[in-house]
Amino acid sequence: MGTQDEDDVARRRFDVADAAPLLLDGRGVVTSWTRDAERLLGYAAAEAVGKDLGGLVTHADAGRMPDVLERCRQEGGWAGLLSARRRDGQPVPVMARITSADEPGGPARWLVLLNERGEAPGWGMSRSVLEQMVDGSPIGIAIVDTDLRFVWSNAALSRFGGGPPERRLGLRLADIQPGLDAEAAEAQMRRVLESGEPVIGYEHVVRLRAAPHRETAHMLSFTRLDDDHGNPMGVYYTVVDITDRHRARQRLALLDRAGRLIGRTLDIVRTAQELADVAVPGFADAVAVDLLEAVLRGAEPGAGQRGDGSVALRRAGQRSRTGAEASSSRSEPVVAYPSDSPPVRCLADGRPWLAERLGPEHEDWRPLLPVVGGEHAGPPSALIVPVRARGATLGVTTFLRRSTQEPFGEDDVALAEDLVSRAAVCVDNARRYTRERDAALVLQRSLLPHSLPEQDAVEVAACYRPADELTGLGGDWYDLIPLSGARVALVVGEVPGHGIDAAAAMGRLRTAVRTLAALDLPPDEVLAHLDDVVARTAHEDGSGPESVTEALGSGCLYVVYDPVDGRCAMAAAGHPAPAVVLPDGTVTFVDLPQGPPLGAGGPSFESAELLLAPDSTLALHTDGLLAQGEEGALDADRDRLRQALERQASSLDLRCRTVIDALVPDRPLDDVALLMARTRRLSPDRVAHWELPADPAAVAEARKAASRRLADWDLAELSFTTELVVSELVTNAIRYASSPIRLRLIRGRTLICEVHDGGATAPHLRHPRTTDEGGRGLLLVSQVTRRWGTRFVPDGKIIWAEQSLTGPGV
Repeated sequence: MGTQDEDDVARRRFDVADAAPLLLDGRGVVTSWTRDAERLLGYAAAEAVGKDLGGLVTHADAGRMPDVLERCRQEGGWAGLLSARRRDGQPVPVMARITSADEPGGPARWLVLLNERGEAPGWGMSRSVLEQMVDGSPIGIAIVDTDLRFVWSNAALSRFGGGPPERRLGLRLADIQPGLDAEAAEAQMRRVLESGEPVIGYEHVVRLRAAPHRETAHMLSFTRLDDDHGNPMGVYYTVVDITDRHRARQRLALLDRAGRLIGRTLDIVRTAQELADVAVPGFADAVAVDLLEAVLRGAEPGAGQRGDGSVALRRAGQRSRTGAEASSSRSEPVVAYPSDSPPVRCLADGRPWLAERLGPEHEDWRPLLPVVGGEHAGPPSALIVPVRARGATLGVTTFLRRSTQEPFGEDDVALAEDLVSRAAVCVDNARRYTRERDAALVLQRSLLPHSLPEQDAVEVAACYRPADELTGLGGDWYDLIPLSGARVALVVGEVPGHGIDAAAAMGRLRTAVRTLAALDLPPDEVLAHLDDVVARTAHEDGSGPESVTEALGSGCLYVVYDPVDGRCAMAAAGHPAPAVVLPDGTVTFVDLPQGPPLGAGGPSFESAELLLAPDSTLALHTDGLLAQGEEGALDADRDRLRQALERQASSLDLRCRTVIDALVPDRPLDDVALLMARTRRLSPDRVAHWELPADPAAVAEARKAASRRLADWDLAELSFTTELVVSELVTNAIRYASSPIRLRLIRGRTLICEVHDGGATAPHLRHPRTTDEGGRGLLLVSQVTRRWGTRFVPDGKIIWAEQSLTGPGV
């Protein structure tokens, strides 16, 4: 410790009662010696008197003595630490105080007081010294007796309320400061009196009469005072104002709560309501969050200005101490602020607006704000902060405080801006998500069928549950495609991955499947062509045959069902086989050869064919219906599916949803699609067929037979066009193909005319010149029918044409 520091310590710590005095002359020579000095240093009076003061200290301090004496002459005294030297040569650390002992007209003399430091705490304090200490302290200090009545307090305590010290004497805390919640503080005093254990750092938050609109925080510490016999005399306590620290802690707690509770979803309205919920009641008595209408739609924020100059906003969030909040419906109320109102100015310039109290000049827009206080409450304090994120203003947030609360200040403006800025980023994220999700949903709706087409072959129901619950998008799909001859194609497929990329890849595959289905190919050939499409896309989109695109590795199940004879053909590419629920409720699984995933290469695809009884139900599904995180459990998965399919339901739609709910959690690990089709059979009286010889004379007989059957079906108005179609198709079969030749009419939702022949070449629509004598047959057929086409079968081909049914009896 340096000399100056040691001197300072000595001045602060000195027990005068225990000091050993001695007297020096003006030169620093001992002229008088006391028994206390002899006891401290061991010198007898005869040995000490006449010694220089430097001879009584160690060699290190002897050199300081001339300077010490000079300071005494200039300043009238000195205090500090010295190392005295005992008679036996041992050093003694002492605290020394030198003061003038001059008498009027006499020579210079100095009184030296030496106090051995040892373990002494310091000076013994006189009452005057103690009073100087407590009176000059900024900390409030008081002493109460065992009845908790004030017996002493310092002047600083009056800054905490209750008046000067003399007015406190004999009173309790509740007497001098009513409404201070004195009971809580006195409870701590009683606890200290009973236990003797001090209470340190007790926080007491109150509203003082001097500042009734604001909270004041005090930190109190209590210590019991005992008499010489150890009996409690009272409690000594101190008070420190920690209001600033208390408010800072409240602000941090509010921001922490905002960080945890705001933006938990990507819903704009919910995020706005979370901002209002967080701010009330910790920061304001009422909050309104108003957003531009474009923001709620996910669009870029616009002006929102009406023809009269007012600006229309949507009340997306609201909260007040009374519990009022914005409507939970998706129709947020519209609030139209006048063009010159503070909310509109905040929208325009992006700066906050503060009013300690709203006045009469604000009456034109004040009714748009939440109600604060009772009917007779005074004007509230208002703070409006723009909701800004990424350089754009999305709306405004209005904070209100009752007239009985402290008005908003500049510190509150900074806190509100921080609070709103955090929420603004979440609102903007939700806005951007809403825009992207709406675009994705438009894409999804364009990819998945809005409704499955009406037809006579099957009754269908479908359910879809994506793994990506945020976007609602996935790579699984289903479809029902009407084919020629009253047949239908049932398709279920899946693309690896989730989200918009998988949905886009799924859309390409679904389009490709529909295009291939129009060719009326067998299931295995459809998948072979689809496999080529995926592999080719992989080569075109990537750098080589091993490059990965979204559709590479996709699965697909393609099923064709004929309601005339109940035959069902199917093929699979990396996809689970369908289940079949027989009319008696028994559930079986089709033994279907598994082909490789699309684009993966490998063995060729194979078809399986089975005969389905009427009212059988096919259940086509993606692997997400069973594979929910468990590997290698095919038999167990099928048992679960079997049990779900065996449950009865009042409708096929309800049965489909029941299966999904039983097997798939609300948040599945994989996308899930389920397509259920209950088979129908066309009754024999709705199908007519004839074997025809390869003789031109058979054309006339075919026309007559077709006309008679149309009459039986009450479709006589279609006789002319049907005879024309039959004549042209049968003539072409006889002229250009070979036996066997068969004619078939099917009365379904359309009238279908089919001519089968043994040829292997497909006819082509020609556009003959005016001078040509032939070649107009198929052109005429295409003009009088809704659609026509060709499909190949193992023993030849079938040319078909469909007409819309408009006659009676349909």
